[in-house]
Amino acid sequence: MTVLAIESSCDDTCAAVLTGENRVLSSVVSSQVALHEIYGGVVPELASRRHCENIRWVVEEALSEAELSLEDIDAVCVTRGPGLVGSLLVGVAYAKSLAYARKIPLIGVNHVEGHLLSPMLTNTELDFPFIGLVVSGGHTSLYLAKAWHDYELLGRTIDDAAGEAFDKVARMLELGFPGGPVIEKRAQSGNPEAVKLPRAWLGKESLDFSFSGLKTAVRTALERGLNRETGDQERAAFISDLAASFQEAVTAVLLRKTLLAAERFQVKNVAFAGGVSCNGYLRRRMSDEARAQGLNFFLAPPAFCTDNGAMIAQVGLRRLAAGLSDDLSLNPSSRLPL
Repeated sequence: MTVLAIESSCDDTCAAVLTGENRVLSSVVSSQVALHEIYGGVVPELASRRHCENIRWVVEEALSEAELSLEDIDAVCVTRGPGLVGSLLVGVAYAKSLAYARKIPLIGVNHVEGHLLSPMLTNTELDFPFIGLVVSGGHTSLYLAKAWHDYELLGRTIDDAAGEAFDKVARMLELGFPGGPVIEKRAQSGNPEAVKLPRAWLGKESLDFSFSGLKTAVRTALERGLNRETGDQERAAFISDLAASFQEAVTAVLLRKTLLAAERFQVKNVAFAGGVSCNGYLRRRMSDEARAQGLNFFLAPPAFCTDNGAMIAQVGLRRLAAGLSDDLSLNPSSRLPL
């Protein structure tokens, strides 16, 4: 079986071709960072318009790189949610048109499920059950993955997602967009213990997350620090320290709750996924601490951590094998639960 997958849940237009046992024949991503960076975040209407412009050539490029044509495709998979509804609509409509024209199955895929299972694309030894942490601009969720399409939500953010917090803090610090890479880069020259910032544990047994209070604390520390530091070098050093301290505060909470979940459910496999899992500092800390606890830790390569078609194709291929598909009444859902 060979499937074509389309992902357009936010601001990246993605397509991929997958065959057999997770063999990725192509994965093409068209980024919109340059379009949205002047606004400091994704503008939904602009994102959906750009998807309309990009989706045809992205799909054609994915097929070309795979050295296949539409006649070689057995099914079309597409992200149906969650995400920005306008962006999702573009991908779903295009996938439906391809499935209709070719008379092949249409398979709607949950975006979060794609992220959750993305480490399986390159880690054949990762098996169920496992604790999966999905951290991105729109999601911060902790799952017990019991089997394909069988997941228990253990905890989630009660306010901002971690990736959103990175973007907003980067904007406060005037570092640019997207927030994750620029904060990580600036933090390399900072001291993660220099600025005392809170950790929202939400109770001893809670597996939920909260980052809104941390953002407020960063703003307060920033205002005090800029009033205290007078020279350009001192201010630059303070910004680096604040970036490093913020990054460490987020890392500490994500790490502690993931390890707590593994202990509580007696699971030895832990997987970390989503765009924020590209952060090198987070990857090292999570990996080192998990392995120190005797856990097996799994990550996807950075190319499969951010939004991509390959992760959607992987789930779609499994759904196809299980006899699951959708008809042409498939509609996107911005709040689709997993």
